[in-house]
Amino acid sequence: MSHVPQIKIPATYMRGGTSKGVFFNLQDLPKSAQVPGASRDNLLLRVIGSPDPYGKQTDGMGGATSSTSKAVILSKSSKSDHDVDYLFGQVAIDKAFVDWSGNCGNLSAAVGSFAISSGLVDPSRIPDNGLATVRIWQANIAKTIIAHVPITNGLVQETGDFELDGVTFPAAEVVVEFMDPSAEGESMFPTGNLIDDLHLPAVGTLKATMISAGIPTIFVNAEDIGYNGTELQDAINGDEKALAMFETIRAHGAVKMGLIDDISEAAARQHTPKVAFVTQPKTYISSSNKTILADEIDLHVRALSMGKLHHAMMGTAAVAIAAAAAVPGTLVNLAAGGGERDAVIFGHPSGTLRVGAQAQQTDGIWAVSKASMSRSARVLMEGWVRIPGDSF
Repeated sequence: MSHVPQIKIPATYMRGGTSKGVFFNLQDLPKSAQVPGASRDNLLLRVIGSPDPYGKQTDGMGGATSSTSKAVILSKSSKSDHDVDYLFGQVAIDKAFVDWSGNCGNLSAAVGSFAISSGLVDPSRIPDNGLATVRIWQANIAKTIIAHVPITNGLVQETGDFELDGVTFPAAEVVVEFMDPSAEGESMFPTGNLIDDLHLPAVGTLKATMISAGIPTIFVNAEDIGYNGTELQDAINGDEKALAMFETIRAHGAVKMGLIDDISEAAARQHTPKVAFVTQPKTYISSSNKTILADEIDLHVRALSMGKLHHAMMGTAAVAIAAAAAVPGTLVNLAAGGGERDAVIFGHPSGTLRVGAQAQQTDGIWAVSKASMSRSARVLMEGWVRIPGDSF
C-alpha cells in the first residue's frame, strides 16, 4: 500500500505575549490553502495536531491549551495605509474546527516583528535604530492595530529587560495599540445597556456587562457565581459543573449580544464571546507564588478561553477590560472603584497587567478610540513545518 509523502511549508513558531502560534506568509502556503475554505482549515488542523481525542496535540505543533493552539497568516496589506494583513485562526483541540471569528491580542504583538523580518514591511519605514511603527490590518475583525517594534542596527530587537507576568523570561517591550476597537457607528454595548440581567436556566439571573471591544466579552461579578475572584486555573478547570455554568453564561450571552440566533450555535463559535468575572482588589498568591498586594491593583479579572480559565489574560480580552473600565457604571468600572479612568491595573492568575483606553460618549453611544498595552514577542523556531501531503 502506497502513502503520500510529507510536504514541507515555510513557517515560524513565535511567542507573542502569553500565547504561542505558528506563523505563515500567505504566499508560502500551498495554492489551495491561500484562500479561505476547507483546504486551509484542514492544513492548519494537521499542523497544530487537531482534532486530538487525547487532548494533547502530540502529533502537531499545538500545546494543548487555548493559548498555544493558534495559527497566523500574514501578507502584504491590500490597503495603501497599512503594512500587513493579519489573519488569525484559533484551532480547536479536540474538534476539527478552526474559529476565524476573532483576533488574538497576544499574538498581535508578534505580527509586527514577523512582518518586518519577512520583508512584508517597506524598508523605508524601518529605522536603523529606534521604533518601527507597523500598521496592521486585522482581517478577522476589520480593525487597525499599531505595533511599535524596537529595532537595533536595522534588525528586530527581541531581547530586553521588559517583564510580562505569565511569561518566564524578560524580552524587548512591544507597545500595541488597538485603534477604534468597538464597532464603528455602534455602541460598544450591543444591548444598549451598561449592565443587563442575564437569565440563565439552572443558574438564575446574573448582572452582566456585555461589551464588544477588542473581542466580544461578557463580564459578571465573581461573588454572584460563588467565587472570590482570586482563583487560579486548578480551582476551575477541573470542575466540570463550573465549566458547564460558564458555557451556559457564554451561550445565552452570545444570543443577547446578537452574535448568534440560538444557543445551539454557540458550540460552533468557541472563540467568541469570552466570559470573565471581576471583583474588587484583594491580596492573593499568583501561579508563580508571587504575592500580589491589594493596593498594587485596581481590580481582579479572571477570563475563560475555549472553555478553560486562562493562565493569564487574553490580549483582546484585556482590550475589553480597558474599554469597560473606562466607562463609568459597568461592572468592570465598579469593581475598580467607579468613576472616570483611562487606565487600570488588574490582577490575573499569573500576576498583573496595566491597560489603558480612551472612551467617549456621543449622542448616548459609547466608543473607544484607542486601547493600548505593552507585550513582548520572540521567535522560538523557524524553518519548515511538515505534514502529510494528503492532509488538506
